[in-house]
Amino acid sequence: MSYETFSQINWSIMTPEFIILGVIAILILMDLFMPKTLDRKILGWIGITATFAAMVYTAAMAGGPVQSILHDTFRIDSFAIAFKLLILVGGALVLFLAVSYEPKDGVERYQAEFYYLLLTAMLGGMLMTSSGDLVTLYIGLELLSITSYILAGIRKFHPQSNESAMKYVINGSISSAIVLFGMSYVYGLTGTTNLLNIANELAALANSNHVYLLTIAFLMIVIGLAFKISAVPFHMWAPDVYQGAPTPVTAFLSVVSKIAGFVIVIRILLTVFGFAATKGPGSPPILYDMQNYLAVIAGATMIVGNVVAIKQTDIKRMFAYSSIAHAGYLIVAFTSLTTNMFQAIWFYLLAYLLMNLGAFAVIQVITEKAGSTKIAEFAGLYRRAPVLAVSMGILLISLAGFPGTAGFIGKLNIFLGTFYAEPSHYVLASIMIATTVVSYFYYFRVMTQMFFRPAADESKFSIPFGILVVLIVAVAGSVLFGIMPNFAFDFLQNNLDILGDFFK
Repeated sequence: MSYETFSQINWSIMTPEFIILGVIAILILMDLFMPKTLDRKILGWIGITATFAAMVYTAAMAGGPVQSILHDTFRIDSFAIAFKLLILVGGALVLFLAVSYEPKDGVERYQAEFYYLLLTAMLGGMLMTSSGDLVTLYIGLELLSITSYILAGIRKFHPQSNESAMKYVINGSISSAIVLFGMSYVYGLTGTTNLLNIANELAALANSNHVYLLTIAFLMIVIGLAFKISAVPFHMWAPDVYQGAPTPVTAFLSVVSKIAGFVIVIRILLTVFGFAATKGPGSPPILYDMQNYLAVIAGATMIVGNVVAIKQTDIKRMFAYSSIAHAGYLIVAFTSLTTNMFQAIWFYLLAYLLMNLGAFAVIQVITEKAGSTKIAEFAGLYRRAPVLAVSMGILLISLAGFPGTAGFIGKLNIFLGTFYAEPSHYVLASIMIATTVVSYFYYFRVMTQMFFRPAADESKFSIPFGILVVLIVAVAGSVLFGIMPNFAFDFLQNNLDILGDFFK
């Protein structure tokens, strides 16, 4: 590439990514030259500042035209802006958790590596939102995945953390290989890795042998990505990894990594297979024909996640199965393939981000003080720390989907979407209602411990500043978007035309 060509590229659309990348480099150099006696938390605060700067710049691009560079491998459209904002908000809140992390065991204290590894994982997710090519999508996926493996095992002297990292690496590597195998079939059939060019090529597909190969590619990609979003039956790594990883890392994996997982699911499946005809030009696309398979995955994920969560005695394992269940709800929205699918998924991920990160903020405080992640440690929390107990109570009823909370609005949008689809998914709607009722049992069990069980230890809690920030944002957001959800929907409708921009 000549200098003239290089200088003519509109690099400004990558400014949020450049901000994060530049700060990663700065943090590495600062850590290298800072005296070992200095507290590395300053690096976390720098990371938070950079994340907010990237967030502001990304929001400023809303409402602009679709732009792409580097032969359409990197694009800025409404989809990229909307989901990139979620990743940045989630990453900033996780960093607040990280700077407040104070485990009892001093050898487990986070090193500076955590902060720039977290920013690197965020960068991978941001690249995925703006990818217009299979290669850049896969690069973003691996950048997120590899750094997540390291973060899960960052407590190198902790056996459970090492075990979780090993399981995560093995399962993650297998799933990445399966996704890549499916992508290779798509490339072999079309001769291109550009997503929109692939869609155009596959729309005219008529050869029955090619359709057969494309079906294999679809199944391989779905299986590989199901690992990434911890959908049943590819979910078994999640409880062990969530339990063994440090709490801020668990929070990151449950929210930011899941957002990125659904980004790649939507980008690949909707663009590539949303136009691939199964019986020649003009016939229904393969994604429509495969709706029943996606519905089975969604139903099984909701059932297994909620039912198995009831038996858990460890709070982090319970939230792992809760996360699996919420992935099932999101797959229901994707399976329905309605015109408001983007809005339903985006709002649900926003609500899930707030209520889950807020819950993990409380979990971090309790488990640090108790030195255990057992649900029984929450006994008598209302008497010891009323602010934490009330906050956790609000977030739990939002996770359960009670009216007046963001969780209820998110589930309601997905539920109604099942009836807008053609044909309507009555079975999925029924499973969604039933499993939501089941979820009340394990969410309310935690509330019972907090409000109605005597405390074994009457000592009070001190709430670190970072935890307090996360709780304020999470509780206020969960209540605000539950009472006035139009704040979020109006932002999407007035500034971001996701459906119109997605295929430009």
